[in-house]
Amino acid sequence: MGLYDIPGLANWAIMLLILFALMGLNELGRRTKWGTLALFLILPLLLTIFVWPTTAAPGNEYGTGTWFNWVKTYSALAGVLGFFAIRFVPGLSKKSFARLFPPLILALNILEAVIRDFQIYSFRLWDGAYIDHLWVMSGPWNIMNGIAGLLNILTISGWAGIVLSKDKSRDMIWPDMIWPWIIAYDLWNFAYTYNAIADHSFYCGLTLLLSCTIPAFLIKKGAWLQHRASTLALWIMFVMTVPSFADRIAPVPTTHNPKVFFTLSLIALIANAALFIYQLRKIIRNKLNPLHSEIYSDTPSYRAALADTASV
Repeated sequence: MGLYDIPGLANWAIMLLILFALMGLNELGRRTKWGTLALFLILPLLLTIFVWPTTAAPGNEYGTGTWFNWVKTYSALAGVLGFFAIRFVPGLSKKSFARLFPPLILALNILEAVIRDFQIYSFRLWDGAYIDHLWVMSGPWNIMNGIAGLLNILTISGWAGIVLSKDKSRDMIWPDMIWPWIIAYDLWNFAYTYNAIADHSFYCGLTLLLSCTIPAFLIKKGAWLQHRASTLALWIMFVMTVPSFADRIAPVPTTHNPKVFFTLSLIALIANAALFIYQLRKIIRNKLNPLHSEIYSDTPSYRAALADTASV
């Protein structure tokens, strides 16, 4: 019951190249103002005018011209630039409305994918077929994973505690976004990419998720959402620019096995349901307000995010 037709060494090499490129460009944007503005403002403006009308035209043979790809591209870019403003516009990070932006843009991105999962189920493609030039298979996994995504939205917590790091990069630290939430998100998102863009998920699922999760655990703790927004925006811009990459240049197709679809979505649903129950118990036991309180301030992960990086 394999996930993919076994990739060759060339595919693994390309995967690692993409992984390190995403992580490297993320670091460039994170550590320098000019890097963020060049990568996430100037470059996409040029691509929007001169490249994407051709490479991501509606109905093109690679499926990049769908509403979802265009919305996802600009919502990811909006996230990056919004976080940049929170980090560098004086006093903005202390404003309540600014602290609401990260959870809202995150919830919107998850909701976009949830809607797509439910939409694929509505296609009733029980044996699989190509829609917008992308192979999909409808099944109960779409409903299961859609519910997992909604639970993931409901467990977003502690945005009132977002702070900035002391160092030059002024990273947006969200200490309440601890590792159980990140893992639950990763499981849901990987299942989503497997459901919605199955034959692209080796790169846009596995590789892309690693590119933000590794930095969140090993490079800059507490800044997962900042890593995620940047790497997601970089990847989507690449796909919109080189749409043939996952289909012709370096394809890694899935096995199209319904048991795999079901298993991945079941794991994602269990993980997010467990997180929801765990968080609900903490809220009730500690008499917390989930709209204002930080849920995990008593955990080592929370303290590690704040240990030597964040200032109020």
